[in-house]
Amino acid sequence: MAYAHTNSKGNTYYLHSKETTLRNGRNQTLYFFAKEVKDGSLDNVPEGYEVAESKNGLPVLKRK
Repeated sequence: MAYAHTNSKGNTYYLHSKETTLRNGRNQTLYFFAKEVKDGSLDNVPEGYEVAESKNGLPVLKRK
């Protein structure tokens, strides 16, 4: 089951990740929240990160 976060406005967002290759050839993992569960959903918040909210209520991952 995907990790769900309900923001201060009552909307639920689900945590996802995606592997991407940068122009210099390095691989990087992108973390993002979406309103629907899609491919790449995560069960937990990655170690070393915590969930915070932006001013407009969107959840974001921040390093601890």
